[in-house]
Order: sequence, then C-alpha cells, then structure tokens
Amino acid sequence: MTARPANAHQAHILRMLPKSGPNSRAQLGDSYDLSRSKLAVEVDRLLETGLVVAHGLAASRGGRRSHNIRLNPALRFLGVDIGATSADAAVTTAELDILGHLNQPIDVREGPVAVFEQVLDMAAKLRATGIAESFDGAGVGIPGPVRFPDGVPVAPPIMPGWDRFPVREALSQDLACPVMVDNDVNLMALGEQHAGVARSVDDFLYVKIGTGIGCGIVAGGEAHRGVTGSAGGIGHIQVAPQGPPCACGNRGCLEAHFSGAALARDALAAVADGHTGELADRLAASDTLTAADVATAASAGDAVAIELVRAGGSSVGQVIATLMSFFNPGMVVIGGGVTGLGHGLLAAIRPQVYRRSLPLATGNLPIVLTELGSQSGVIGAARLITDRIFSPA
Repeated sequence: MTARPANAHQAHILRMLPKSGPNSRAQLGDSYDLSRSKLAVEVDRLLETGLVVAHGLAASRGGRRSHNIRLNPALRFLGVDIGATSADAAVTTAELDILGHLNQPIDVREGPVAVFEQVLDMAAKLRATGIAESFDGAGVGIPGPVRFPDGVPVAPPIMPGWDRFPVREALSQDLACPVMVDNDVNLMALGEQHAGVARSVDDFLYVKIGTGIGCGIVAGGEAHRGVTGSAGGIGHIQVAPQGPPCACGNRGCLEAHFSGAALARDALAAVADGHTGELADRLAASDTLTAADVATAASAGDAVAIELVRAGGSSVGQVIATLMSFFNPGMVVIGGGVTGLGHGLLAAIRPQVYRRSLPLATGNLPIVLTELGSQSGVIGAARLITDRIFSPA
C-alpha cells in the first residue's frame, strides 16, 4: 500500500490513533480542534485510502451511533536494527505491535552487500510464517553516522565498505516498499519513547553502550539529529588525551575506554598480566573474553571485572554529567549490549552524574536501564517508517 495522507489534518488524525487505539469521530473531535464537518470529510478521505478502517460502533452520545475508526490492521511494517555483531528484524502492525521477531549474528565489517543478504533472508523468513505477504514500509537502523535526508552512512568508524553506500535506495528496491534509514541509537530512543520506560517523557537521552557508544536525543517529543545527522556521537568525546586509540582515528575517546570491545580488550590484558579470578577461568574455557564474560565475572565477585565496570561506568557518567548541563533532559536511559552489566553499571554512572551536575538539573533525574532490550531498535525502526507514511504526501 503506497497511499499517504493528503494533508496535515489527515496526518494529525493518523498520528493520534496509534496512541489511543480505536476512536469515534466524536472522540477525535474532542482531542483535535477541527470543525465537526471538516473532521468528517478528512476521516472519510482517510477511509478511502485504506490507511484506516471502520471498527465497530462507537458509544452513543445521544444520536445516531457512528463507527469507531482505527489504523488498518492489515498494514505491515518491517523494522530492522543492524548492530556491529548481530541484527534484529521484526514485523509490526501500524500500531507497532510486534507480530514476529528474529535475531541472528552478523559481522557489519563484511560490508553492506553481505549484511543485506542476511537481512533480506530474515525478512523472507518472517514473511514465510504467514504474518506478512509484503511490507508497506521498512525502517532500518545502522551503527554509524547517517546523512538522514538521503539514508546514506557517512564515514562510519566501525563499518568498512559502508561509506556513502545507498542503503535506502538499495533496500527499497529489494523490499519493494518505502524505506527510511537512521542511526541505530536514534531508533532505540524512538522505540523506548513509544513503548518503554520513556513513554511519558518528551525530553530524554538514550545512551547505547555496545560495540560502540552513541546517544539518541529526544527533544520536545522528536528525535534531534542535527544538521547532517551526526548529533549524539558521544562515543568520540575525549575523556583522556593520552588514552587508547579509537576506531575514529583519535585517542582517548569514551568508546575506546568503555565499549564492549574495550571491556574485552582490558579483561584479556588483565589475565595476560597474571590475574587468576573468574575472568581467567572463562578465558581458559572458551579461548576468548567478551563483555558478557566481564558481566558474569563481575556478578561472581571477580575483583578485576568489578573494577573494569566501575572505571568504565565512571567515564560514561562524566560525559553524561556534561550533557546534563547542556541539555537538561528529564530522563537518561541506558541500553545496548553492555547493559548486561545491570545495576552495577548504574551504580558506577549515577554518582558521577549527580556529583558533577547542578542540583537543578539532576534533582529529579531518573537514570535507568532500558525496558525493551533488543526490541527498542526494531520498534523505533517501525516507528520511523510509519511516521513517514503517516506524513502528508
């Protein structure tokens, strides 16, 4: 379905429906300052597009009962969240309810052609379950800077071969539907706003700590991307001038101190230097260490693992404290693969933020873990494309 609302009134009505479910015309009129006759005309035109459908009779208000309307339950959207080491794909309704969800390992360093072959295979598997014959639109998140108007990644540090690859154009042709592309952490923030812990907050930060570190900024209920789409790149804020080298080419970036890769690097170095705790046992069992191993070791009381979490979380807290003074959000949500560190991570971040920020900025500031986990990205991706489809043609 390629229909789009014809004007701003129709777009506004469409955006009201996902939040409130089926609505009568009278209920819509109560929430939207539009004359009854004009509202009736716009709803009838939306019904003709197929974007909305009648849904049972509305409660009587003392006259002829009208039908409720709702977003067409037959609409299907694909949300794709591509990370550095794994990808999630989900099919949702127009109301962003997930009907099917797949996750599989990938290596983003293999380049866009190889990664998209796997993404298209996941989409085909989801269609094969019978939940979707085709897609009315797709949203895609990638772990690097995206020139948002064009749907093109630009010089992504951890994604060799992706620079200026026409992601939106290529996937739109392969999926035969409209496609929107954004940085993955922006979509995680949108997902958390729609269905997670930030659903009642209009101004918040979503800090993703995984293979890389990024920040989704929601201001006034809308994602803030900056002029070129590079807002939120906090992983490349320098925290130590003489620190370890970063994939961006500089030294001492936050990401070089406390990403999943940095945690694994420092854990391996500690074992090589003679540490003989839980980390050494896990390395002996699997010949490698990951951020998940550090989380498990910290939970088991491994002193080095606990110190790695404390030091890394402290660095993250210092950067977030700076953002408090600049942006003054109502909430900070922590997500990404390193959230397996759980409340030990929050215990390292929170004191730095509260100690280094003005009391006015942090007096009632919640710093919390994501509620949605891996679903935040796919829900946000579906939200991205539905917002586009429900905008005026």
